[in-house]
Amino acid sequence: MLRAGALVALGSAAVPLTGCDLFDGGDDKPPAPDPLEPLAAESAALEARHRAAVAAAPTLAERLTAIADAHRAHADELRKVIGRPAPSGPPAATPSAAATDPDGLLAELRQAEQQGRENAAKACAAAPAERAALLGSIAAARATHVEALK
Repeated sequence: MLRAGALVALGSAAVPLTGCDLFDGGDDKPPAPDPLEPLAAESAALEARHRAAVAAAPTLAERLTAIADAHRAHADELRKVIGRPAPSGPPAATPSAAATDPDGLLAELRQAEQQGRENAAKACAAAPAERAALLGSIAAARATHVEALK
């Protein structure tokens, strides 16, 4: 009897300890940000900047729309690789007050594309092999964009 009582006491003491783990989700940490998150955000921001430039100077539409579309495709592909949806709402971008003429807008976009190319090249160099081809392609596209904006 005493043994049975001791087993029941031990068993009932163990149940609350194990039961706590079933409902305690507080130890779950959100997944770490993917190293490609900043590049995906930058692609979306570059798209928004090009579209804002077209809105400010419609004469640039033929030249900038294809570049903006390329940035949208890059952002979409990076999001697929990351496995997370894009943040809600597109990034807002407006041309600076200093750049309202087409030449000023192109100079700003050229500078942004150059920085973006450098960021993509760094990401490519640090990426695992399965991501390097995509990142190399994005870096090359951004280098082409710099030349197209001259």
